Amino acid sequence: MTLHKMAPVDAAWYHMDGRANLAMVTSVALTSKPLDFAAVKALYAERLAGFPRFRQRVVEHGWPIPSPHWEDMPDFDMGQHLHHVALPPPGGRRALTELLNDIVSTPLDRLQPLWQVHVIDGVDGGSALVTRFHHCMGDGTSMAALSMRLYDMTPAAPGRRGKAAAAPIADGDGDGDRDSGWLDPAFDLLVGARRAAVSTASTVVDAVRHPQALIDRAALLAGGAGMLLTELLKRDDPRSPFKGDFSLAKRVAWSEPVAIDDVKAIGALAGAKVNDVLVAGMTGALRAYLKKRGVDVEHTTLRAMVPVDLRPPERALELGNDFGLVLLELAVAARTPMARLRVTKENMDALKRSPEPMAMRVLFDIFGRTPKAVSDIPSSMLSSKASVVMTNVMGPPQTLHVAGVPIERVMFWVPHPGEHLGMGISILSYRGKATLAIVADAHLVPDPETITQRFQKEFVTMLAAARRAKGQGQPATRKPAAAAASAPRRRNPDA
Repeated sequence: MTLHKMAPVDAAWYHMDGRANLAMVTSVALTSKPLDFAAVKALYAERLAGFPRFRQRVVEHGWPIPSPHWEDMPDFDMGQHLHHVALPPPGGRRALTELLNDIVSTPLDRLQPLWQVHVIDGVDGGSALVTRFHHCMGDGTSMAALSMRLYDMTPAAPGRRGKAAAAPIADGDGDGDRDSGWLDPAFDLLVGARRAAVSTASTVVDAVRHPQALIDRAALLAGGAGMLLTELLKRDDPRSPFKGDFSLAKRVAWSEPVAIDDVKAIGALAGAKVNDVLVAGMTGALRAYLKKRGVDVEHTTLRAMVPVDLRPPERALELGNDFGLVLLELAVAARTPMARLRVTKENMDALKRSPEPMAMRVLFDIFGRTPKAVSDIPSSMLSSKASVVMTNVMGPPQTLHVAGVPIERVMFWVPHPGEHLGMGISILSYRGKATLAIVADAHLVPDPETITQRFQKEFVTMLAAARRAKGQGQPATRKPAAAAASAPRRRNPDA
């Protein structure tokens, strides 16, 4: 049997699983019309043909220290990975949530390739397409690229894609070349979305690519290593409803979508970006939840572990992981929504200048070459400094279709692996609207829907302030945090 050694960074994520906290990514595409399961199955069989990784399982191989390898699955049967179920009538949001709770709480079969798809019928007259995969297969960017192969930009999709679909696709160590023809529009859409997104990695990537290369890269990594050491020496985030002993069960929730145009109107009040506004709204929701659970929010810390994409656009169609991580201190101590926005912008701006993501990427590469017992040490140390995982992904602005059916909404749940991080928070924009989604340990956060509901209230409050300011003809201020003096402030740890 042919074996292919797993890339070190992917191996690090393969080993990242906690005892009751698996590194699984789950996405859901909602349609208002029912999906044809046979058509979906045929679509996946055809368009995943160029991705060998979806036919490979993971095995530990080697002596004296076994390491993860990709092994072609004997007698691979795609039918084992696609499941068809239906909600009991009337099939509303509550029933869907209960089923999703069960799905995200169930480990994938380690004897099989680490992915799974469910087509769920009876979802408010339509369907839900649920996709799960282990993080060792790829990060958010690579899986967004994968979606551009599975989904189409028109209902009359370019039918059976024949040779183009069968062409092998880079699994993370190729040269980044892309197909031509039918894939060009999808690639351009993906790259356009990536360029439009607010990337905290832009400064880092530009510096690493600069022709003066070696000395600049060494200085960059040295600076990032110094910042990593500073992060490791910080006090751990305190025990809270988001940290503690895990159970096997998970709970999911998601918000109603908010319009990106409204987000921009709010940001204009403080010269803030879309990212800043969404994170500030999420922070307000977390503050309210902690306060309700008895936490002294004005005298605590709450940090988020935030992934930073380091993959250049020309390699966007590769699988695998290529990102760093940073610690973002959330402005839970600030007392008003606008104060939280200003502090959030200040902290996010500081992260954009940080070399820490590249240093973290190198750290993952190093420890991905070691046994799990060794790689668990830095992972545990870093995750103890934060309480949640948070990520923000910009999706396509136009409607996508799956098997000829338009997709109304898309959301996903980011994993919160390890032994300390009790909740994963994801923000995804699609068709000009953003959705906040949460997956949490059921023992720690049994009611994540209260956080998504509070996010809605926070957003309404900020939007009302933006409309009042517009009605009064007030210019947007670009003085960060000046008006937040009344709120307790913390120096950004990454500045």
